[in-house]
Amino acid sequence: MKGAEEMFNILTLNKIAKCGLEQLSTDKYSITDDVAANADGIILRSFSMHDMELPANLLAVARAGAGTNNIPIDKCTDKGIVVFNTPGANANAVKELVFAALLIASRDITGGIKWVSGLSGDDVAKQVEKGKSQFAGCELQGKTLGVIGLGAIGILVANAARHFGMNVIGFDPYLSVDAAWRLSSHINKAKNADEVYEKSDYITVHVPYNPETKDMINKETIAKMKDGVKILNFARGELVNNADIKEAIENGKVSRYVLDFPCAEMVNQKGVIAIPHLGASTAESEDNCAMMAAQEIAAYLETGDILNSVNFPNCSLHMGEAGRVCIMHKNVPNMISQFTQLFAGEDINIDDMINKSKKDNAYTIINTSKEVSESLVKKLEAIEGVIRVRTI
Repeated sequence: MKGAEEMFNILTLNKIAKCGLEQLSTDKYSITDDVAANADGIILRSFSMHDMELPANLLAVARAGAGTNNIPIDKCTDKGIVVFNTPGANANAVKELVFAALLIASRDITGGIKWVSGLSGDDVAKQVEKGKSQFAGCELQGKTLGVIGLGAIGILVANAARHFGMNVIGFDPYLSVDAAWRLSSHINKAKNADEVYEKSDYITVHVPYNPETKDMINKETIAKMKDGVKILNFARGELVNNADIKEAIENGKVSRYVLDFPCAEMVNQKGVIAIPHLGASTAESEDNCAMMAAQEIAAYLETGDILNSVNFPNCSLHMGEAGRVCIMHKNVPNMISQFTQLFAGEDINIDDMINKSKKDNAYTIINTSKEVSESLVKKLEAIEGVIRVRTI
């Protein structure tokens, strides 16, 4: 445990916006990009940590962005290392690019611009008037947009589409209460994804990538869609089966596929518009993500509070006067009673306590009446199912 006079070492594995690092006060934090440093915390963007040896002191990793595929989550969990992301910090940037995609999917703007760039001569204006009809498209107003995934980005897209005059149908089986409050009452809520597939002229997916969502847009689901449907993917490339989408474009079932994750299969393909992963590439988004990541890691290192972790539950408790014990453990019965028995055996009163769980893992914060001894920490660590114990 860090003493009051000691500093936390923060390792940055990518360039992190200055305004983010400024969230970490110089009297408490030392920041370095030296991977040899024995860091207490890591802040990164896209750097892959999978082949990296994790520092012995490492307590937390904060990803300045939403996706965490570049972080070895299971390995971190086994070692009691909290992994944070920054949901919502780049949501507006992605939302705006989604609407650019809706427009370029509807009207061949990119094709028209490319065509104009090849014109020459004194009669360019005449050539434009003669040739512009080949780039005609359709309007968004009155069309139906299906939004699958109503998280931070999906809600912004759904709500904004109403202002374009679109009919919007959304589906999210895990819609949170907070998200439901932020979702416009004008959005039609589908009972299942099939309803979205069947009714939408445009479909945009905003779900996390996992084994359940891999290739969710495939031959079978595409067959349920309207002829000429336009599909947008600004979440993860693996959500869409590339071979199936190419076949659907060739036979006319899908008229446009716009994605933000170019790969060899999707480059220079008819009907495919590949954007070079620009979803979060705005100065504002990078600043927001950096600041949120720094704030999350600081709160955890200094107080033990967890917010926006992908491997441990959100859990916070006001600080007590004598300090606290933070215990990461498996989500199994009888853990809390074992903790309280040990505190009672050391004649330490529990002033306040909170326990939260997330799938197989749980996290308990205990505010104590007096300082906890090293021997008690060792006893807590010896309990079967305990992953890590910190005193603050």
